[in-house]
Amino acid sequence: MVRTMSLLRALISTARMVRHTPRLADGLSPDDAVLLDAPDERLGPALVSAALGDHESAAKVLAVTREAAEWENRDRYVMRLAAFAYHRGDWLAGWLAAAPRDPDALLVKAELEVRRAWSSPARAELLREVGPLIDAAAAATPQDPVPWRIALDHARATHATHTAFELLWEQAVRRASHHYGCHVAALQYLSAVWYGSHRECFDFAERAAEDALPGSLVQALPVRAAFALLLTGDPTAVQADRIDAAADLAIALSAEYGAGDPWPSEVRNLLVYVLIARGRWAEALEQFRLIGPHATSFPWTCVTDDPLGQFLEARDGVRIEVASTTPLRRAAPQAARPARTARLSGARDTSGTTGPAGPLGPIRRQAGQSPSGGHYA
Repeated sequence: MVRTMSLLRALISTARMVRHTPRLADGLSPDDAVLLDAPDERLGPALVSAALGDHESAAKVLAVTREAAEWENRDRYVMRLAAFAYHRGDWLAGWLAAAPRDPDALLVKAELEVRRAWSSPARAELLREVGPLIDAAAAATPQDPVPWRIALDHARATHATHTAFELLWEQAVRRASHHYGCHVAALQYLSAVWYGSHRECFDFAERAAEDALPGSLVQALPVRAAFALLLTGDPTAVQADRIDAAADLAIALSAEYGAGDPWPSEVRNLLVYVLIARGRWAEALEQFRLIGPHATSFPWTCVTDDPLGQFLEARDGVRIEVASTTPLRRAAPQAARPARTARLSGARDTSGTTGPAGPLGPIRRQAGQSPSGGHYA
């Protein structure tokens, strides 16, 4: 009897998957339309020009972000241009030769050299040499928080004490108190992998999210803390509650943006990972629909060498899980609720807002762990 019931349940589950899995593809971008880390409409042409050896397009894009105080866009663009220069050092060398004091070229150079140091066996020696480059970038644009985000990453890698780190943090938030990149750098320092603990990481993330501006990606910090916890193993019951609360907050943040919007794509990819880990299949499928064609390397590179393949595999797996729990006979449809209007259409960068520096919070543990990763995962 037990075997018969088990077989019956398996047959029903299979029937559900066969019936519903194709339908659940509705609203998902086709596999061949999904791109990994696709640049936005401003950065894309700059990268194409860079591939041809031209730096002027990138210089113009970064100059606009500097003059308009678009610090979040500036941070993203600097990281992407430094990643390009990592493989095409002659391009950045040509830019610096033509304009050795260009504040944007200096910033890309500082980011590039920190990136190179992270991946080198001679990391400690190279990181010591990078300090003056970061100082030069900070001095070139005193109001820019991005050099201070780079300085925070540099400090983490060089085993900076919590006192030294907090001094850098104060400089960063003095320039842009809600800057997402600087908050991510602080969160990483506080993580259990580095110089803090899961509790400290969550405490900081939750406080920052409470103080965040409407629609700010800083509200996704708790889900980043949840991801860091999930990578280390099974959470306790208390930790599981915090993970689910972090996911709920990130779902609300995601709803502030339209489907297929590239701006929150990394947050949505991260949220999907956490929802899958928590077995929240239907919510994960909805986030895949909102992601559209915008797969991102993070968080998938933390678990695989094939992030795009992992993204597509996870998406297929979620469809199967949802299909297997959907009743064979669908209930009569209810009246549809009015669609929620995205509040931030066209408003992508709020990092120019400055204010009093929020407290980083106590960082109790001194630097003592060996580096095992970086901001560039």
